[in-house]
Amino acid sequence: MDILKASTDWAKAEVFSTTFFIIAGVLFLAAGIGFWRLGQTDLAKAYIIPMLVAGALLLIIGFGLFFTNISRISSFEKAYQSDAPAFIQSEIKRVDDTLQEYKTVVFTAIPFIIIAFALILFFVNTPIWRAISMTAIAMLIVILLIDGTAHARIADYKKQLVLVEKQE
Repeated sequence: MDILKASTDWAKAEVFSTTFFIIAGVLFLAAGIGFWRLGQTDLAKAYIIPMLVAGALLLIIGFGLFFTNISRISSFEKAYQSDAPAFIQSEIKRVDDTLQEYKTVVFTAIPFIIIAFALILFFVNTPIWRAISMTAIAMLIVILLIDGTAHARIADYKKQLVLVEKQE
């Protein structure tokens, strides 16, 4: 098994995946602008700032991950060529840390935050809080969807790393 190719393919898949954060960010920004230009009701006007904030956050996440993974692709070959066993060990450590972050943040904290915003939506009936809650829930669902697939990819990548480590 060529672990360098597997590492590069994983990073390229991550680059592709992060473009969905960017696309979602642009869509949220467009929705915010649409509410600003076309919103007639108090509720529609209340969506302007939450949508713009969510769009900006998704763009920051998307571009941050995009550039991180782009630089990772080029660094993989250098690290692998200089010391392959150390590269595999460092990747296993990084992947384990990332999987733990997914477990803590994505699959534990985000669902609780969604529940909190759903409760706010249920109990608070002001336009701004309804808009904030709906926007936050929508943004967090986007994050869950994208990170759910990223979690599956990185878990598979870890299996490949462990397999190669056992062979050496």
